[in-house]
Amino acid sequence: MNNGGEKVGAALVVGGGIGGMQAALDLADAGIKVYLVESKPAIGGVMSQLDKTFPTNDCAMCTMAPRLVAIGRHKDIEVLTLTEVERIEGEPGNFTVTLRRRARFVDENVCTGCGSCVANCPVRFIPQPLDSIPPVKLAPEVQARVDQIIAEHRNRPGPLMPILQSINAVYNYFPEDVLRYVSQQLGIPLTHILRVATFYNAFSIVPRGKYIINVCMGTTCYVRGSERLMERFSDTLKIKPEETTPDMLFTLKAVRCIGCCGLAPAVMIGDTVYGKLTVKEIPGIIKKFQGANGHGQAHTG
Repeated sequence: MNNGGEKVGAALVVGGGIGGMQAALDLADAGIKVYLVESKPAIGGVMSQLDKTFPTNDCAMCTMAPRLVAIGRHKDIEVLTLTEVERIEGEPGNFTVTLRRRARFVDENVCTGCGSCVANCPVRFIPQPLDSIPPVKLAPEVQARVDQIIAEHRNRPGPLMPILQSINAVYNYFPEDVLRYVSQQLGIPLTHILRVATFYNAFSIVPRGKYIINVCMGTTCYVRGSERLMERFSDTLKIKPEETTPDMLFTLKAVRCIGCCGLAPAVMIGDTVYGKLTVKEIPGIIKKFQGANGHGQAHTG
C-alpha cells in the first residue's frame, strides 16, 4: 500500500512454483516485503520434477536454480513452507491474511538437510519394544538351521549381513517368519532388516526359482544382442523378466552388469557364466538344467 509515496505493508504470494518464485523476486526487487507461501515442504513446484522444458528444451533445474538461490539470499523474501491460506479479510490494498502453518518438527535454523529425520521419523516408523511381540514359531527343522546360522555369526562384528547371506544361500529368498525370528534373536528392528534385505539385488523377499537366470543388459552386452537373449529365454520359459516358472525351477532377471564385458553377450546361471551366447544355444541350456533337476542333482552349470 502506498502512503504518500512511502511503501508500507507487504505482499503475499501464494504458491511456490516457478511463477510464484518469479513474482516474489519481482516484488522484492521493487522494495516490497514478500511472504512466499507454499503448502509443500519446499518451493519449486512441478518444475522441480522435470528434466527438460517445452518448447526450448532448456534444463528445468538450470532455469529454476538461479531463482532458488536468489530467493534464499533476498532480504525481503520470507518463505513459508508447509503453510496454507485459511482466511482473507479486508479490501484491496489493505488485506489481513490468516495462515495455518503445519509443524515441521525440526529446527529450521540448524537443519542441514541430511535426511536423518526422515529415516528415523517416529510417525512413519513407530518404535515397538521387542519384548511385546509374541515369539515367532518356526518349524523345528527350519529353526534348527537358522539357529545354527545365527550361532556361526552372532559374535562377529556386524553379524546381520553374513547371517542374511547364509539364509539366502539356504532358501534362495527370505521367508517372512525367518526374518522375524532373526529380528527377535538379534534384537535388531525388523524395519532395519527389511531395508537391508530389499536393497541388494542378490536378495529377495519373494520366492525365487532354484536357478536364477541373470541376463546382462549392460551397455556392451546390450549392443551385442542381450535383448534378443532375454526374449528367447522369456519365450522358452513362458515367463517375463522378474517372474518365476510355476515349477519354481527358473527365475528370469535382467541385471546391469556381471563384469564379463569381454564375453558379451553374457548370461549367468548360478555360478556359471555363459559368454558370447547365441539365441540357438538357449533351449539346450534350459534342457540341461531341467534334466539335472529331474535327476535330483544340485547342478549349476
